[in-house]
Amino acid sequence: MRSSKLLAFGSLCVFAVGLIGSAPWLLNALFATSSNYPIAADLTVERVQVTDRGFVAKLRGQSREPALIAQVMVDGGYWMFTQQPPGPIAQAKSATISIEFPWIESDTHHIKFISRHGETFAYTVDVALPSPRPTRSLLVEYFALGLCVGLLPISLGMLFFPWLKTLGASGREFLTALTIGLLSYLLIDMAVEGFELSAEASPIFGGPLLVIIPMVLTAAVLLALNRRPEQRTTSVRIAALIALGIGLHNFGEGLAIGGAFAVNKISLGAYLVIGFALHNISEGFGLVSPLTKDNIGLGFLVGLALVAGLPIIPGIWLGAFSFSPHWVAAYFGIGAGAIAQVIVEIDRFAVARAEGSHAKPRFSAASVAGYCAGAGIMYATASFIAV
Repeated sequence: MRSSKLLAFGSLCVFAVGLIGSAPWLLNALFATSSNYPIAADLTVERVQVTDRGFVAKLRGQSREPALIAQVMVDGGYWMFTQQPPGPIAQAKSATISIEFPWIESDTHHIKFISRHGETFAYTVDVALPSPRPTRSLLVEYFALGLCVGLLPISLGMLFFPWLKTLGASGREFLTALTIGLLSYLLIDMAVEGFELSAEASPIFGGPLLVIIPMVLTAAVLLALNRRPEQRTTSVRIAALIALGIGLHNFGEGLAIGGAFAVNKISLGAYLVIGFALHNISEGFGLVSPLTKDNIGLGFLVGLALVAGLPIIPGIWLGAFSFSPHWVAAYFGIGAGAIAQVIVEIDRFAVARAEGSHAKPRFSAASVAGYCAGAGIMYATASFIAV
């Protein structure tokens, strides 16, 4: 009798979940059959590249009514265009529109896409300069830039390692907290950047959920994987996790730098380079802080620097040549989730190291000072990024 009741209750729950899940489609079908009015089409202009012959725009449909581009205006005049693939742009689908236009170098140009029902979708090219193209010389140039922004500053920060090894217990406690402060700033920074990008992406991808869901899932999966009984929390493992978290963040920094270059915001890109380089000196300092009680070989330190610093290079390449707001926003969510997991692991490491003593590693004076110093250092260096 009890089992039959449980089966009936479970069936009712499954039916309710199915009904709720199908509600949007049922309402959509009901609205489509009961309304005699046309549904407004909607589009998102994801990217506009400047070429020698004019502009190449990538548009994505975001309404259930396919949007058919009928006309294109540039600076108030109508211009011929070609579309690939041709025809209406369905929901979640994308199309590329090429416009032949004699743009003027360094000028601002206003583009307006007009649908068959009269809806308009505007985009402004702030500085008309040829968009970067993936040539060998430019790839090498961005590679060298990535080394200067990522690997070299991190290595410079790691040069403090011999001095850090001379610190006592309170000093090591301060350094561990400082690392948590650094990573907490990076976590917030990645989440905020992701939310800003999700606002630029098509609403069909979920807006802020585009960041929140990957962040929560990534943190949950990594925490589950690192809860295995045989998994020991050691300083070497903590340093490797910190390097991975910083590497993910640096990949995001590369995306930001490359994205600025892609839309010809050269001054913004230059400020990003300066600010991120200063950031990475601080990150290199925190990268070796868990290793102050260990004898670490040079090879392992070099490996940490490479894992933390090199990801900025593919980030610059991807941001400059193939930037999509929704994919980058989702990536920032993944990176933020990974950094959150690293923070949890460092906290466990600090608590385990304090076992057997009366120290309170989370809220001691040294720890609180470390939290504030880590976040303060990152905030101060971020001031160089503001334009």
